Amino acid sequence: MLSSEDASASGVSSASAAAPGVAAGLTRLKLTEFRCYPAAQLRLDGKKPVVLTGHNGAGKTNLLEAVSYLAPGRGLRGARLGDVTRAHAGDGSSWAVAATVIDGEGVETKLGTGLEPVSSEAGREAGPRRERRVVRVDGEAAGGPSALADRVRLSWITPQMDRLFTEAPSGRRRFLDRLVYGFDPDHARRVGVYERALRERNKVLREYGTRADAAWLDALEHTLAEQGIAIAAARRETVARLRGAIATGVGPFPGAEIDLQGQVEEWLDQMAAVDAEDRLSQHLRQARETDANASSAGAGPHKSDLLVRHKANDMPAELCSTGEQKALLIAIVLAEAGIHAGMGHGAPILLLDEVAAHLDQERRLALFEEMAVLGAQVWLTGTDRELFKTLEGEAEFFAIEDGQITAEEGGPER
Repeated sequence: MLSSEDASASGVSSASAAAPGVAAGLTRLKLTEFRCYPAAQLRLDGKKPVVLTGHNGAGKTNLLEAVSYLAPGRGLRGARLGDVTRAHAGDGSSWAVAATVIDGEGVETKLGTGLEPVSSEAGREAGPRRERRVVRVDGEAAGGPSALADRVRLSWITPQMDRLFTEAPSGRRRFLDRLVYGFDPDHARRVGVYERALRERNKVLREYGTRADAAWLDALEHTLAEQGIAIAAARRETVARLRGAIATGVGPFPGAEIDLQGQVEEWLDQMAAVDAEDRLSQHLRQARETDANASSAGAGPHKSDLLVRHKANDMPAELCSTGEQKALLIAIVLAEAGIHAGMGHGAPILLLDEVAAHLDQERRLALFEEMAVLGAQVWLTGTDRELFKTLEGEAEFFAIEDGQITAEEGGPER
C-alpha cells in the first residue's frame, strides 16, 4: 500500500473526492430487458465497495456491463447493441440502464441510456433496425454516448482482458482510449467522428475505387487527418501522464514501461501537430488505390499500438507469464486512478470482474488497501464470498442467482 508520502509523490491523494459534476459512485442502478434481467434494481451507498457473488452464469458480469454503459463506448464486452437486449424479451423491446450518480459534493444526477426503441410499424417501414444508443441526463435527451464522458469516469478489468497483451492491437487501443476519456472527455467524440469517417472512406473506395468523387474523398480525408492527429496527441499525453505513475509500480504490483507505436506517433515526434495533419492528409490522398485494394486505410491512429514492458524483468508484456500480465494490467488501472485522485478529480469507478480470484493473498489484500486509499467506488465479482472476507463491514454485498439480486447481511434492505 502507498504511504502518505508515496501517494503525494505519485499524485495519489488518500483524501481525494470526485470533482463537482463527475460521478464518485452510483446510489441507484435500474435495468430493463438487459441480458438476463427482465428488470432489476439496486440501491447503494454510493461510496462503499460493491461485492457481487454467485456461481458462474448467475448474472454478475451482466451487472458490471450495465454500469459500463454509463460511459462512452460499447461496454466492457464490446457487444453489438442489439445483442444486449434480453433474449426472450417481447417484440420491439429494447434494453435500458438507468442510474443515479453522486458527485464529490453530494449532488445527484440521473443518467439513462439504452437502445433506441423502434415501433414495430416503424421497423417494417424502415427495414432492418438501425442500432443507436441514446442518452438522457436528468430526464432530458443528451444525444449520443459521448455526452456521458464528462459525467462518469470508468475503468474495468475483465477475464477477457487477460489476453490484452497477446492479442490484436485493437484491444489495446480501446483500453487506452478508455483511459484517455477520463482526462479528455472530448476524446470520445473525436474517436466517434474518426471511426465514422474511416468507415465511409473505406466504403467509398471499396465501391468506386479511384473513380470516386475526389472532393468527397478530400473532405473525408481532411476529417480523418484533423481528428486522427488530435486522437494520437491525446493518447500520447495520457501515456506521458501514466509513465511516471506506473514506473515504480503500485504496492506489490509491478512497475512498467509504456509507449505508443505507430506512423502518426512518429510524425508527432518529428513535427508540429498542424504539420502532422497535413502529412496524414497527403498520405491518405496518395494511398487511395492501395487502401482500396486493402479495404482499409494503411495509416492513422487506428493502426497504433500500446507497448507495455515489465520493468523488473525487462521483458515485453506479451512474453510475461499470465500472472505477471494480470498484475501489470492492475498496476496500470490503479496508476490511472491514482493520477485522477492526485489531480483532485476523484478516482474513477472501477469494475473488477473476477479479479480477486486470480491474485495471491498478498496482492489481493494490497488491492483492497489501494481501493481504500483511492476512495473509489469499486465493483467486484467472484464465485467465493470468502475471498472478500476482509471487506465485511466496509463493502455492500449482494448475492446473484439466476438473475435475482439479494442484499446480504450487514446491508440495508433493498
